[in-house]
Amino acid sequence: MAMTDRLLKAWYEGHPALALLQPLESLYRRVVQRKRARFLAGEGEIYQSPVPVVVVGNITVGGTGKTPMILWLIDRCQRSGLRVGVVSRGYGAKPPQFPWRVEADQTAAVAGDEPLLIVQRSGVPLMIDPDRSRAVKALLASETLDLILSDDGLQHYRLARDLELVLIDAARGLGNRRCLPAGPLREPVERLQSVDALLYNGAGSDRDDGFAFRLLPAALVNLHSGERKPVEHFAVGQQVHAVAGIGNPQRFFNTLETLHWRPIPHAFADHAPYSAEVLNFTPALPLVMTEKDAVKCRAFARPDWWYLAVDAAPSPAFIAWFDTQLMRLLPARLLP
Repeated sequence: MAMTDRLLKAWYEGHPALALLQPLESLYRRVVQRKRARFLAGEGEIYQSPVPVVVVGNITVGGTGKTPMILWLIDRCQRSGLRVGVVSRGYGAKPPQFPWRVEADQTAAVAGDEPLLIVQRSGVPLMIDPDRSRAVKALLASETLDLILSDDGLQHYRLARDLELVLIDAARGLGNRRCLPAGPLREPVERLQSVDALLYNGAGSDRDDGFAFRLLPAALVNLHSGERKPVEHFAVGQQVHAVAGIGNPQRFFNTLETLHWRPIPHAFADHAPYSAEVLNFTPALPLVMTEKDAVKCRAFARPDWWYLAVDAAPSPAFIAWFDTQLMRLLPARLLP
């Protein structure tokens, strides 16, 4: 078991050795609390965008369904007639320079897997830069926009924000509720009291402290041909190789089981690179991967390789709440 897997298991299931990390956790907490205190006091260089900025982020390490939710928010804004752009750190991206405008025909090695997925799905203007303030400035210099979504960046306090949405895995929750490296939290749990909304991925219904959303399988898409098939394309009981290089691979494997397939799981590190050799599994079976993985595999895909497209489905209460926030943040002339 890899060290990261061992840490995740300890964070969410408990391990007495984590007590040894308490001094490092205390130091980490002081650093992040001081950083936020400076932001709240208006100290340092903080960029205030001329258009509203909505941060969609995590307080935990690991996947929470952020990219599908970003895509849902893009679609909701566009359906309201808004010109929306996205900024992202571009984790793992190696463009010639920063900031970098992501285009649909670029590679994941240049653009990053999640930014490339977002652009290929939505066509939205998207800029990557570890300095998200600089990304916002560059995006606004090249596009006339009404609103900007920040893909992650909850802890990026050089960028002022008008709305903070935090996603949490409903099944895993906050683990042991401790900060790095003794737990999965990027900031102390008290930080959640100051965000605008919590969204629980996989929750069956809204909670007292937040909204529910689900990730719904939408279609099977062939990497080689681009052919799109309904999820019923595979027969009940079909055995498949399942590939997931995301923050929480088990969620993907569980989804395939709910479709009544028999996945042989192949979990990779988040943002893992791939090659044809790495994905050469036996026995010979159809291979199904996440859409995030697919953007890195199309160039060498085989005819029986597919990705499962999923769509975020937030609760009606969240949709109504978000529409109200848009009305609050934007001039009336921009909204229908």
